[in-house]
Amino acid sequence: MTSTPQTAQAELQPIDVAALRDHLQSYASREGIRQWDLGASRSTSASVQVDRGEAKQLKAAQRSSITVRVWNDQGLVGITSCTDLSPAGLERALAGARDASAFGNSEEIPAFSPLAKAPTPELERPLQPARGIQSLLHTLKDAERQLLARHSAMNTVPYNGLSEGCSERLYLNSEGALRQMQRTQASLYLYARAEEAGRKPRSGGAVRLALGSDQLDVAGCIDEAANRTISHLAYQPVPTGRYLVCFTPEAFLDLLGAFSSMLNARAVLDGVSLSKSESIGEQVAVPFLSLHDNGLHPGHVGAAPFDGEGTPTRRLSLIEQGRLVSFLHSEATARHFGVEPTGHAGLGAKVSVGPDWFEVGTSDGMSSGTSHLHHARSTDTFVLIEGLNALHAGVKASQGAFSLPFDGWLVQGGERISVESATVAGDIRELLKGIVHLEEPVVTHQGVSPHVWVEGLAITGDA
Repeated sequence: MTSTPQTAQAELQPIDVAALRDHLQSYASREGIRQWDLGASRSTSASVQVDRGEAKQLKAAQRSSITVRVWNDQGLVGITSCTDLSPAGLERALAGARDASAFGNSEEIPAFSPLAKAPTPELERPLQPARGIQSLLHTLKDAERQLLARHSAMNTVPYNGLSEGCSERLYLNSEGALRQMQRTQASLYLYARAEEAGRKPRSGGAVRLALGSDQLDVAGCIDEAANRTISHLAYQPVPTGRYLVCFTPEAFLDLLGAFSSMLNARAVLDGVSLSKSESIGEQVAVPFLSLHDNGLHPGHVGAAPFDGEGTPTRRLSLIEQGRLVSFLHSEATARHFGVEPTGHAGLGAKVSVGPDWFEVGTSDGMSSGTSHLHHARSTDTFVLIEGLNALHAGVKASQGAFSLPFDGWLVQGGERISVESATVAGDIRELLKGIVHLEEPVVTHQGVSPHVWVEGLAITGDA
């Protein structure tokens, strides 16, 4: 639901979740519903966009989403989704889910997470006050002005936005589980466009996240967007061939995320993953690579202490010394594999599973044995990939293949030459086993990763 800016600037008053649970339990008992659970989220947000000094869009919104599941006497599950958090609305949702349970899928029956009442971790994420939409607009106009002043070739910032918001998340069930959290979050993105006479337009950008809009690194975002855009003005075609490639942390996390189904137990059971049920223990990467999913990382602005099923969030080891050691699990997939849920589930009749915050690093006590490769100092010839494009179309997640346009540079003797237009292609399994070096990890807005060096990737330049 979209509302006026004034209402959306107000902070959320926490729901009296204990009273809500008591009301639902009373109604369920009256209606003969013995097993149910509820997941809910609601949020307020304000965002602005600008275009050459003028307001392009001011938007404020209040949203809510509720999912209710009911198990009938045959153990089948019915599910209802709605947006009405009032007692009357939730009663209708429970009744609807009860009626729908008659048509539940006997082949896919979820249960409560065995960890839904386990202690949750403490998160140091103090709520930040909202500044208001007029203040956001002033800040973004000034950021756009400063960015355009950095170079005469930069004439527009076609993709820009500044937002702030507050959200609340709940999980309750009929066995007494009660989860509740609130958080605030702000974001800024600036993508500039530059064009010189007789040359193709070039672009570059940057993103910043913080708990509140007052904490956003606006100056750093302007600097990064300007430097990236300007660095791509003097572009040249890159000859087609196989190259030593260095992925920036953001680019490698994007690629890893596109193939996250290989770590997803739901995808494994559905037969749409590169991995199989028996893949645990297999060597899937070089021995010096480790991978964790850590939704509790201090740099993760959107951290939550529990998932959609109420399972506590925790740091989970996925790849150790190059070997696959765990999948991401919901209650149902964990039950199938005989392990505990990992805190990566949504909520539904067939529960989805997904990664939270990847941490890529070097295995304890190991190294690549290579010390001369560094993205800023190396004198080797290599391709530095800054960002991957068209991930939705260029990745075949269940086959392992990728062919992706990218933004980056050909680096020769320490000199960077922007690549005019090119595609990097390969197979994720070969790439993970072809890594030759990992630099020191860097915290980005989407996870933690080093610059990752890979030998012999195919680069196709546009003639």
